[in-house]
Amino acid sequence: MPVSTVKICGVRRLEDALVAAEAGADYIGMVFVPGRRRRIEPGAARVITDALGELGADAPRSVGLFGDQPLDEVLDTIAAAGLDCAQLCGDESAEYCLKVNEHAGVIKVLHVADDADIAGMVELIDTYAAAGCTVTLDSQVTGFHGGTGQSFDWSIAAKLAKSGRQFLLAGGLTPENVADAAARVNPWGVDVSSGVETDGKQDSEKIRRFIANARRSDC
Repeated sequence: MPVSTVKICGVRRLEDALVAAEAGADYIGMVFVPGRRRRIEPGAARVITDALGELGADAPRSVGLFGDQPLDEVLDTIAAAGLDCAQLCGDESAEYCLKVNEHAGVIKVLHVADDADIAGMVELIDTYAAAGCTVTLDSQVTGFHGGTGQSFDWSIAAKLAKSGRQFLLAGGLTPENVADAAARVNPWGVDVSSGVETDGKQDSEKIRRFIANARRSDC
């Protein structure tokens, strides 16, 4: 079946956010992790969130990506940038997520190793879901919180989906493989960053094709 939700991540320019919105994205992600190539300043992000707000009720929700950052820093950025959600990509605890959830929606990224234990992953997903989090499954790459363009074993994700767990699938997705990934895994949604870039910059045509292909993933 087609996925219900599409998130375009790593947005740094207003024009890219508007392309994604027009193409039907549900979430627009912006990176606030220090030292990352795609990092955006809160003031620049505010320009994007204000513009999205002018699109009305059907506009994509804005998401700020953070990784093991002080709680006060995350909350200050949420307020300054006008974010709807925070995506926590590090080792944040469920208790930490609950505190963030008092101010914005929370997406918690869980990094999946190639030898991941299904029962352990189910327990982890349930723990964060109980803390009010939407869960994203991404590849585990040492030294990175995400955005690596590397996928993980989709059969693990498929087993988790079959168990009734809902999540966004991330890691190595592209316009060319997203339909196959969605058909094989049956996730609630998909999340892409590097897969819609060309030479390190977001590519409007790739964004449009990614969203279109995700929406018709049952073909």
